[in-house]
Amino acid sequence: MDFKNKTIGEIVADDFRTAAIFKKYEIDFCCRGGRTIEEACEKKKESEKELIEELAALPSGKEEMVDVSGWPLDLLANYIVKIHHEYVREKTPILLQFLDKICKVHGERHPELFEIKDLFTESAHDLAEHFQKEERVLFPFIEKLVKASQTGEPLEATHFGTIENPIEMMKHDHTVEGDRFAKIAELTQGYNPPADACNTYQVTFSMLEEFENDLHRHIHLENNVLFPKAIELEKKLRERNA
Repeated sequence: MDFKNKTIGEIVADDFRTAAIFKKYEIDFCCRGGRTIEEACEKKKESEKELIEELAALPSGKEEMVDVSGWPLDLLANYIVKIHHEYVREKTPILLQFLDKICKVHGERHPELFEIKDLFTESAHDLAEHFQKEERVLFPFIEKLVKASQTGEPLEATHFGTIENPIEMMKHDHTVEGDRFAKIAELTQGYNPPADACNTYQVTFSMLEEFENDLHRHIHLENNVLFPKAIELEKKLRERNA
């Protein structure tokens, strides 16, 4: 693989196993996946050579995670809703309940828990609104793009102009969430509970880490796979209909 000239997002889109290596180096592959390895390493003061050697050392063949790179865009959008949106909707109320509980029990000795709870509560609210925008506006338009490409029908005019406009809004939301969870990871010492943590405390931190990992996969699929392909498809259709 051409690690030098591809963006980090493109590298991860080609093989999601590389995400674990970028995560190890604390390099954001989802929200800031548009950078090259050279740019990211320069910012992080990491060794570009060592990182590329680790990436190149991955055995050939794809990882077991679902490879969506060749899927139709409407199917990928539906997959994101069914797998990632539903994951957030399922886990959010449980995490809010657990965070409330450990704040009451452990908050006096660990006041950082209140900030973690506030950050996650903000995330839950913003993600719910974000999903509504995707499911009611952006993803239905992607379905129309796919249908138009199959039938030859002209694209109808939209109130948002080009698809790049709502996509930029979604990518901004993604960056906010990425930054928010980076702060949560910092406050939890990398999701490592303290020595006096009860079972609920430990489970909560494990769930928060799992939640962040799912969010990274989710954002990656949109920023680096779905969105660029949707923009490209719309341009082709607009040119065809011009």
